[in-house]
This record gives sequence, structure tokens and C-alpha cells, in this order.
Amino acid sequence: MLLKPAWLILGAGGVAALHVGKLAPALPYLQQALNVDWVAAGFLLSLVQLAGMLLAVFMGVWTDSLGLRRSLVTGLVLMGLASVAGALVTQATWLALTRALEGFGFLMVVVSAPGLIRRLVPPERLSQTMGFWGAYMPSGTALALLVGPIFLAYFGWPAWWLVIGLITLWMAWQIARHVPTDVVLASNKGVVHRLSITLGAPGPWLAAFSFAVYSGQWMAVIGFLPTLYGLAGVTGALLGVLTATAAAANIVGNVASGRMIGRGWAVRSNLWLGFGLMAIGSSLAFMPLTEPWPWLRYGAVLLFSAGGGLVPGTLFYLAVRLAPGEHQVATTLGWVQQLSSMGQFAGPPLVASIAVHVGGWQWTPLFTLSCCALGALMATRLQRLFLRLQAESAYGASA
Repeated sequence: MLLKPAWLILGAGGVAALHVGKLAPALPYLQQALNVDWVAAGFLLSLVQLAGMLLAVFMGVWTDSLGLRRSLVTGLVLMGLASVAGALVTQATWLALTRALEGFGFLMVVVSAPGLIRRLVPPERLSQTMGFWGAYMPSGTALALLVGPIFLAYFGWPAWWLVIGLITLWMAWQIARHVPTDVVLASNKGVVHRLSITLGAPGPWLAAFSFAVYSGQWMAVIGFLPTLYGLAGVTGALLGVLTATAAAANIVGNVASGRMIGRGWAVRSNLWLGFGLMAIGSSLAFMPLTEPWPWLRYGAVLLFSAGGGLVPGTLFYLAVRLAPGEHQVATTLGWVQQLSSMGQFAGPPLVASIAVHVGGWQWTPLFTLSCCALGALMATRLQRLFLRLQAESAYGASA
């Protein structure tokens, strides 16, 4: 059984992901109420990822200095207040500003939470807990996609923003009450030195690039799923359920990854299996041969998402273990988040450009298989680093 503070931190990740997922079902209402066109809608969708793409590693450095629990609570409060403020705006420009503030808060949460979990959970439970943490994004996104359309139809988008903001503030209060204060690691080293320590080590780079090739293809496939099924004639509530289920399937792999590592699976095996299932699923989902069977294609998307969940669960576990030192845990996670955001930012446009160039989606596996091959290659190197770390830890303990 996980400790209560750890459960609260896992819940905080899901709440943070609600802020990412809440916008998609609200876009039709925002377009009508605030005259948001498609270009502005795309900008609103990408603001959170843009902040992560540019600032995540610096946020990690700041978090290491600020303290993990303090950063987590501050990030939740910032997101909550920004969401409440967003419910009151009447212009798209002001809504964009509140979304940018939510992006900063989101970064503070996701770069601090895994390091805090590492300090709260016994080592024998770390892999399992990191598997649960890896599911924070698909769980929050799926919940927003499922609940959002119903809530919005009855209460409107300002109430949707307000409720999520109040839930986030409540979560911040619970974290402040029940999660013990962590010791701020004093360091007289400057930001540049601490960044150089992190970015000079191979572990953070390999984990971050692996996350980028995973997140880029996952976001592209899941992100375009409503478009693909809309073109096939699937609309309304069924379209929302199909998309939410595909996103939620990712939770299965995340949870399984922690259990598999806990039972002795090599991290390389987890990553190979995850990237392998993504390769198979994406190929079946987009190859012309399966076009007459849409439900087979949808099953392949579920395989792609669920199998792919093995990757982030494993990489979060590796990231907190491969950080160069205690002073660099949040900085390492910031770098992982930064490259993950880059992958999410670049993946969908690349897939769309391939589709436009060839006149269809049948060459999407060209992108996904390339990403999977790169991920599999980096998994071998990550396994070597992890085994070396374990050997050094065992030697230090015996000495």
C-alpha cells in the first residue's frame, strides 16, 4: 500500500493534467463566446507545451533551490488561481495569459513531484510508484475528455474553468497539510554549474531523448484520432468516448511498467516491449490493408497507447535514479520534461506534413517506426548506465 502523501502527489499530477486536457472539449464554446479562430485555438493548445519546451530545465534548477514540496504547492496554487481568473475573462488575449500562467504552474508540479515521491517512498516501492506517476497525463486528459463535453453542455466553459481551478486549490491545501516538508538542499553552486553537471551526464540526455521520441509519436497519433474518425463518419459522444478510451489505455502500460520492474524485468526489456508494441500498433492502425476494418484499426490504436505506456513509467523511474546527484533530481526531470514537450510540439506537425505530402495517413508509420527504432537503441545504453549505477551503489554500501 502506498503511503498517503505519495497518493496525494500522484493525485496532484492528475489534477495538473486536467488543465492540459480541459481546453480541447471547450474549444467550440470558446470559439462562440470569445471569437477564437482556429489559429488562436491552436495557440491556446500549444501554450503549455511551449512553456515546457523553453523553460522546463530552468524550472527544474529553480525547484531544486526552492524545495520540492514548496514548488509543488506553489505550482498548484498558480494553476488554480490562473484557472479561476480565466473563468472571468471576456477576451481571448486574457485567456491566453491565464493559460501561460497555468503552463508555469504545470511545470513546477511535474518537475518537483517525482523527486518528492523518491524521498517519500521506500526504495522497494519506487518502481511501482513511478509507474503510477507515469499515468498522470493520460489519466487527467482522459477524465477531461470524458467529463468535459457533458459538463460544458450544461454549465458552460467559465464554470468548467472555475471548478477545475477550485479542485486544484483544494489539492494544494491537501499537499500542504499532509506531505511533510522536505529539506531544501543548500548549495553554493550557481545555476550554470548545476546545469553543466546535469547536462554533462549521459543519463539525463538519454532519458530525455527517449521521452521525446515516445511523446512525439503518442501525441501525434492520439491527437489526430478525432480527425481520423471524424473523416470516417464517427461524431458526437461516440467520438469523445473513443478518444478518451484511447488516451486512458496508456494508464495500463504505465502501471504495468512499475510492477514489471519490481518483479525483476530489466529496464531495457520494458522499453523494448513498449516501443515494439507502439511500432506494431501504429503499423496496423494506418496501413492500407486494414482500412476496411475500422474497429481493428481502433484496437491497434489501443495497443499502441497501452503498450506505449510502458515507456514513460520506465523512464520516470530511470530519470530519478540516473540524476547526477541529489541537487540535480528536479533539474534532470526538467530536462526530461523539456525534451518531452519538444516531442509533443514537433510530432503532430511532422505527421501532418507527411500526410499532406503523400495525400493520406498511410505513411504515418514511417514516423512512428523511426521513433521506435531510436527509442530501442537508446534503451540499450540506458540499461548499461543503470546496471553501472547499481554496481556502484552496491560497492559503496559494502565499503
